[in-house]
Amino acid sequence: MEDTLAPPFLVALNLTRRCNLNCAHCYLDAGTRESDDSNELTTAEVKNLLDDIVRLSDETMVVFTGGEPLLRADLTELIAYASNLGLMAVLGTNGMALNDRRVMALKEAGLQGAGISLDSLDAAAHDDFRGLPGSWIRAQAAIDACRRNDLRFQIHFSVTDDNAHELDDMISYARDVGAFVLNIFFLVCTGRGEEVTNISSETYDRVLRRVTQAARQETDIMIRAKCAPHFKRMAWELDPDWPITTAHGYEDGGCLAGTRYCRVTPDGGVTACPYMEEKVGSVRENSFATIWRDAPQFQALRQPVLEGRCGACEYSKICGGCRARPMARDGALMGEDFLCAYQPQGGAVIEPLSAVGSALSWTPEAEEWLTRIPAFVRRFVRQKAEEHVRASNGREVTGDVMSALAKTASRRLGGQRPVMEGPER
Repeated sequence: MEDTLAPPFLVALNLTRRCNLNCAHCYLDAGTRESDDSNELTTAEVKNLLDDIVRLSDETMVVFTGGEPLLRADLTELIAYASNLGLMAVLGTNGMALNDRRVMALKEAGLQGAGISLDSLDAAAHDDFRGLPGSWIRAQAAIDACRRNDLRFQIHFSVTDDNAHELDDMISYARDVGAFVLNIFFLVCTGRGEEVTNISSETYDRVLRRVTQAARQETDIMIRAKCAPHFKRMAWELDPDWPITTAHGYEDGGCLAGTRYCRVTPDGGVTACPYMEEKVGSVRENSFATIWRDAPQFQALRQPVLEGRCGACEYSKICGGCRARPMARDGALMGEDFLCAYQPQGGAVIEPLSAVGSALSWTPEAEEWLTRIPAFVRRFVRQKAEEHVRASNGREVTGDVMSALAKTASRRLGGQRPVMEGPER
């Protein structure tokens, strides 16, 4: 029987629990630099895992994270291995150890980008949140190192009641320093974060609406909501024809847990997302592909039977709520997402645009463009090209469309060589 199960868009590899910070919100409850690392996946085990991931798809993005991944002595070797397989390797870091030398070495190994955590433009507030004086200065130095060495970087902003007022300033800051993406994370209270006041429903709704507006308006930077699937509903309310409302996509704010995304813990456990602590298997006992295909929890997430307001909501197919929140609080995987204030209106379930829109055709020249794009970004380029054509009521992706997108990408990268390069003429 043909296996039609979609491969993961994204796999997060928590390489270590060791960390050089003491963040109050850490979902992994990461330890100090001196913490015991004897049970971490070895270099060979991580490479075997990467081999297994690429057998499912060479278009998967792999996030090397932690703890603090820069504390792994073999990080550069692992990134080079992933890159040589054709996977898109990116780094999630607090920036404490990211200097010019490390950036250059990681970029040479094939690193495609770095996500750097910055939780306030007030140095003291960031340092307090991260548990170490001077961490704000080090994060700024990491951003500068990425800029000097032409490594694309994202800024990761974890929003709470305490820093929500900084959102607009953070958007301006991220744009001004040349960040490629600003990711706004909405915390789920797990791990050490169980002790942290998260965010009120009122603040959540207000901030997420502003994030949605900014994502629609900004042209110089991508703005994305993380762990906030209600972004999809707000995007639909803002503009039903906005291509970002099409079903599920990594860039588009919806929850991918167990459907197109999962996490591997430092000791090889597999979970649907970092905020779901229940391990559905171990790569030390079964192949990643087997776990991805057969884990009962993942199968349930792919065919959800939602309860409460989520089950009655007309946005259930394009949002579906966060599954980690009711799981963390009540042990109910399909329970309603209590952080969402929306009350279902009793209307028909809204179908994602991709399910009702007409298929687009690709000219031979446009297809040739795709063949010359690295496999790990091909999916994203295809998605953006089709969004562009649909937005102009077109029916066909042409070489001219791909050429125009390549020029736009080049401008966004400040003149750097884009990943989209057209057929030789």
